[in-house]
Amino acid sequence: MDWDHVFASRAGRMKASEIRELLKLLDQPDIISFAGGIPDPKLFPTQDFQEAIGRVLSGPQQTAALQYSVSEGYLPLRQWIAGQMAALGIPCEAKHILITSGSQQALDYLGKIFLSPGDTALVNWPSYMGALGAFNAYEPRYDRLVPNGNRSAAEYAEAASEAGSRVKFAYASVDFANPTGETLNLDARNRLLDLAEALDIAVIEDAAYQSLRYDGEALPPILALDIARHGDIENTRTLYCGSFSKTLAPGLRIGWVCAATPVIEKLVLLKQAADLHSSTLNQMAVYEVAKDGFTAQVAKIRAAYSARRDHMHRCLTAEMPSGVRWSKPEGGMFFWLTLPEGLDGAELLAASLQTQRVAFVPGRAFFADGATGNVLRLSFSQADEPTITEGIRRLGALIRAAI
Repeated sequence: MDWDHVFASRAGRMKASEIRELLKLLDQPDIISFAGGIPDPKLFPTQDFQEAIGRVLSGPQQTAALQYSVSEGYLPLRQWIAGQMAALGIPCEAKHILITSGSQQALDYLGKIFLSPGDTALVNWPSYMGALGAFNAYEPRYDRLVPNGNRSAAEYAEAASEAGSRVKFAYASVDFANPTGETLNLDARNRLLDLAEALDIAVIEDAAYQSLRYDGEALPPILALDIARHGDIENTRTLYCGSFSKTLAPGLRIGWVCAATPVIEKLVLLKQAADLHSSTLNQMAVYEVAKDGFTAQVAKIRAAYSARRDHMHRCLTAEMPSGVRWSKPEGGMFFWLTLPEGLDGAELLAASLQTQRVAFVPGRAFFADGATGNVLRLSFSQADEPTITEGIRRLGALIRAAI
């Protein structure tokens, strides 16, 4: 059967994730991979989870852990998250929290409730490709979000109108963004809120890496700034998407959205229609581990990742030829390299896998228009120092030869 005429029009916008495809390379033992932006499994609190799951399944909650549950999520976990939000300057209650199957599900839900075909989404340029993949299914038009630029709300609105569109939200990863590692400064965060208020649109704040700060002063989330302006979370337009994937364990697929109740209520309806609820056992296990050990776990991974970041920066400085540019991120998992004009990250990767056996992510897929090719992303989260040293040496030699 020829399926193309049966698929919905949105199916044509669905593309394979380059990162997901590259993860298959990890099974090849001779590959040095800086590709997957994923946590180091050696740093997972495995013993804590073993004990937590044992307690849940041997205690009075054992039946509830294996049964259907409410779509909003496990109440003690939502209450704990609300406490964490308050510590970030976001006073809220459990009713303002929805548990999702990772923050990736949250992005899909938000695309679904905000985007009609042809609507405009303002996104970072480059942006997290998982967000673009989630939003693509709802057939948006993209425009470049530049909080530090001089483009006015009227110009954004006019560009959308000329395309027969209207702006619906601004999406931004504000701390140590995937893929660039960049952090929006306080002025840019306030300007983004100003823009959203002028356009009367939502702000989707992707905070997947918020806990992974190694240097510098912690900045208030956009939702905290929004509450400071308007006095209460119920009066805000910002939706904060959090995750335990980068701090505790990604395989449990536990994330959350924190927002005003009208948004949470709408998201709950989507959750009911999509998967009823996230795994109750996983939620209970995350709660048991987080309530007693989250601070210590975050301190452990910060120390490990900070050292790897520093080492990769030293190696890049020593090995990269003139004309290659990057900046040292204050946190997160990534370096973003800009190559000289004329080089293409995808072509470089193909050559690297053949000759140097070093994997990374070509940067083109992070751009909504796919127009920029002379960039690539390196992740330092899984590699030890000797691996980083050798991998960057090989990559430097490859780029030098390409230049």
